[in-house]
Amino acid sequence: GGLLMLHRNIENFIGCDSSYRTASIVLYGAPFDSTTSYRPGARFGPAAMRHESYGLETYSPYQDKDLTDGNVFDSGDLELCFGSSESALVDIESRAAEILRDGKLPLLLGGEHLVTLGAVRAAVRKYPDLHIVHFDAHADLRDDYLGAQLSHACVLRRCHDLVGDGRIHQFCIRSGDREEFQFAARHTDMHKFDFTGLTELTDWLCQTDVPVYLTIDLDCLDPSAFPGTGTPEAGGVSFLQLLGAIRTVTKANIIGADVNELAPMLDQSGVSTATACKEKPCQIIVGGGVPDAPRRGQDPSLHSQPYRGRGCRGGFHIRPGKLPLPQTGTGEQCSPLQNTHTHHTIKKYKGVPS
Repeated sequence: GGLLMLHRNIENFIGCDSSYRTASIVLYGAPFDSTTSYRPGARFGPAAMRHESYGLETYSPYQDKDLTDGNVFDSGDLELCFGSSESALVDIESRAAEILRDGKLPLLLGGEHLVTLGAVRAAVRKYPDLHIVHFDAHADLRDDYLGAQLSHACVLRRCHDLVGDGRIHQFCIRSGDREEFQFAARHTDMHKFDFTGLTELTDWLCQTDVPVYLTIDLDCLDPSAFPGTGTPEAGGVSFLQLLGAIRTVTKANIIGADVNELAPMLDQSGVSTATACKEKPCQIIVGGGVPDAPRRGQDPSLHSQPYRGRGCRGGFHIRPGKLPLPQTGTGEQCSPLQNTHTHHTIKKYKGVPS
């Protein structure tokens, strides 16, 4: 008889079956939740999203695109040290740096929110002018939490240590201590409660073509839509609001992204995991444009035609690496702050200090 060919049983996120060599986007999981301050379980998020993704279609009717239209490789989960946050972050940084070095876009599945710091460390080394767009219920700007500076409650503060003032843009924030909000008023571009101002910011990001890292803490969603998370916070946005925000911001020059804080066992219905799969990795991967007209109930004054310069075609734009880019003091190339490929006037975004 014929030769029976067996292959390893590897569960990828649905539609992410390209080889690493041909892929433009690479998924990697960080199953880590050692600094969780309330309800643990986010370490099981990446595996749950992969498993539940097979209940979805790869096609998105929201955007008329399919996950299989692009080349996405799922590299699996990292094996992280739960006893050392720094050791885990080093491993995450190493994987992200490898993906970036090969000219691909790293898409991280968490895990608690601290995992973002490892990816941002790698991104800022390659892109010193990096901006961070942050969707979250919590400010995550504490200098320390119970004496620990490496905590999911401090992750954006540690990112600020890397990128500096005016380069962290926060949305949906509705929880934190007074000091965090005072810090944000001086150092970050915070938009409380919802996505007001995201269209204006995205226009600016597109026109300047600065590199952008997108980090999504799923507790930005209201607990009625997403109860399966460690620190649920009432008053969040809806599924469709977050979907629209992702479709808006992915018009910018996204060079990396993450989705985090799903704790699947905290929602036995499975709704939270299904929501995480449907909206976040799928919609980030396929990208998509902003609707041509305001949605019902949206303020028309907030709607503008998206900027169509380089890097704003809709969905992720990965820089080809062949254009002449300015040098940093270390000789490393970085993205231009001025878009020299168009004749559009770049308006100053008020959230970025002079």
